[in-house]
Amino acid sequence: MDTNPQPKKVAVCGGGVIGVCTAYFLSKNGASVTLIEQSSVACAASGKAGGFLALDWCDGGPVASLARASFNLHRSLAQELNGSESYGYRPLTTLSVSVTESSSSSSNRTGPIPSWVDGPAKSPRTIGSTDSTAQVHPEMFTKTLLSKAMEDYGVELVIGKVERVEMAEGKTRGVVLEDGREIGAEAVVLALGPWSKRFSVLGSLFRVYGIKAHSIVLEPKEANRITPHALFLTYYPAQGGKPMDPEVYPRPTGEVYICGKSAQAEVPDDPEQITPVPESINALKRVAATVSSHLVEGEAAVKAEQACILPCSEDDVPIIGEVPGIKSCYVATGHSCWGILNGPATGAAMAELVLDGHASIVDLSRFDPGRFASALKK
Repeated sequence: MDTNPQPKKVAVCGGGVIGVCTAYFLSKNGASVTLIEQSSVACAASGKAGGFLALDWCDGGPVASLARASFNLHRSLAQELNGSESYGYRPLTTLSVSVTESSSSSSNRTGPIPSWVDGPAKSPRTIGSTDSTAQVHPEMFTKTLLSKAMEDYGVELVIGKVERVEMAEGKTRGVVLEDGREIGAEAVVLALGPWSKRFSVLGSLFRVYGIKAHSIVLEPKEANRITPHALFLTYYPAQGGKPMDPEVYPRPTGEVYICGKSAQAEVPDDPEQITPVPESINALKRVAATVSSHLVEGEAAVKAEQACILPCSEDDVPIIGEVPGIKSCYVATGHSCWGILNGPATGAAMAELVLDGHASIVDLSRFDPGRFASALKK
């Protein structure tokens, strides 16, 4: 009997947070992992997201167990990887605040509004405590996790565009890259975000569409004045119309991240081709200046003006599991705005599914891609 079986060879396609978390937990549990990324690691939503984490905001819905497991995994990973220093992990107090752009600043401040929020903020409400909400810097988190996986668990990173999954007799044999390179594998995980539709094997089964979200990153001169309070705003523009719902996340790096202005968008072939709409960026700058005098241009340097595309499924539930009809080919996508939160539990569950045949950290039945095949038959 062979007491030292060869490690299972797995190809993980996609260098965003879902792919990296999957590669990390697969390799930590003994698999031989090749991670394949078309452009650069965390170049899309995983590098431009807010990195907000919530324990219980998905309660009552299909993602509740995944979110809770992943929030707790984030906490344990931060302890293991010194997350507070290496990627800005910290607990946060989270507030809901109403802001009207045309109002003057009110001296009659009420409730838990932090002092740096000196604009016309009203109706503050605490919606998350340091026990239930936290944050990471998503690009730093993703790259830290990959570095650990490469240095300690032997993950190999390959830059190249995956053209197709190689199959024989209905079973996965590996992947073929656009330049002709072949990477043999006993299992393949497709963690391609909104680019999942490129693969006919997935596109014929379900639709993943993209939501384009805009963000800016500011660096205030007086960064030490900005306390760790995440703000979820109901923002009424001066010209009237529908209120916006921007979000403001101060980071321990001294930066302040502000996002909003989202809409469905076409997904370009190359993630580097995703560019922001100037009007959306200008709207976020107005939000920043209205919320706080510390975030006015001149008082704060603009570090980034950017956009990313979030992957969404037809039923707004992530797609995680084995692809129907193709043995040992798996998919993990459709996490929408909760990709950074749900990355660790998705990766851990996917590693269990690939290596053990089932996941124990979270019940994946609700996320099974087979649900779309069943719907097609009806």
